[in-house]
Amino acid sequence: MTEILVTGAGGFIGSWVCQKLLERGFQVRALCRYTSTNSIGWLDSLEKKDNLKLFFGDITDKNVAKQAIPEDGYVINMAALIGIPYSYEAPDSYINTNIKGAVNYLNESLSKNIRGFIQTSTSETYGSAQYVPIDELHPAVGQSPYAATKIAADQLALSYFKSFDLPVVILRPFNTYGPRQSNRAFIPTVINQLLDKNSDQILLGNLNSFRDFNYVEDTANAFLAILDSFDNCIGEAFNASSNFQISMKQIVEVLQQVSGIEKKIIIDSSRVRPQKSEVDRLMGDNKKIIDRTKWNPSFSGKDGFIKGLSKTFDWYKEYELKYPSSNYII
Repeated sequence: MTEILVTGAGGFIGSWVCQKLLERGFQVRALCRYTSTNSIGWLDSLEKKDNLKLFFGDITDKNVAKQAIPEDGYVINMAALIGIPYSYEAPDSYINTNIKGAVNYLNESLSKNIRGFIQTSTSETYGSAQYVPIDELHPAVGQSPYAATKIAADQLALSYFKSFDLPVVILRPFNTYGPRQSNRAFIPTVINQLLDKNSDQILLGNLNSFRDFNYVEDTANAFLAILDSFDNCIGEAFNASSNFQISMKQIVEVLQQVSGIEKKIIIDSSRVRPQKSEVDRLMGDNKKIIDRTKWNPSFSGKDGFIKGLSKTFDWYKEYELKYPSSNYII
């Protein structure tokens, strides 16, 4: 069986990617950040773990990288610090994890004769759309320290392809949502506040920006689609997007309709990003990945997004019933 290392495996998207890989019969090596409890995050929720091998450590640790990267296999680098607001407070941490961590695994991959390296990017690397839909030729604009570190990691990964012939692909998912997502993200924040019986308000930040959202299964399937067509993708970047944009305000309205719960919306200034750092509009062009692979999002367009939101709300509602008051550590 082909071995694949997934860094950041215990996280939201990482756990879904591991689940899909295991379902397909891959031997999955999962790198989880070490904690005193040896937590494997959302990997605990997976039913089939027979072909799952765990590694614990930090992505910046070279010794862990040497042990975890498989010979003649693949690396999917998903480990990253992702909270944009925290990047204003601790940019050095983002440089260490998102840039130095990526370089660490790129370097170690050179000696392991790997078949491929997928560097996970983000639509935030584009900044506010200069045109829509945003294709892979759109300029990169770092409007936050987080975005800047992801731009740097993308370029470093591509430089290893050009300089050392390391087989690299950049996969750039647009905003992903769905079961298991952290409460720091917009959609879970709205859902958990709707489910909070102790408040009749929803505290939110800027509601005027537009985003292109992928249901998490579509995002996870994009990684498998790249693997299946890897030789046709080497040395290039690919958007994984739904080609549908919606405002934050409209999302709240849809969630109130889906849930049957209406609450007063309050704009909390502490949740608003610095004006020049706010990305106003993201809408992706997914033609390239569809042309080169067999990927096609199942939750695209308005109807697909509403279907995905409904599934997401139902999951959080069930989770809240099982684990009351725990939604802030999802």
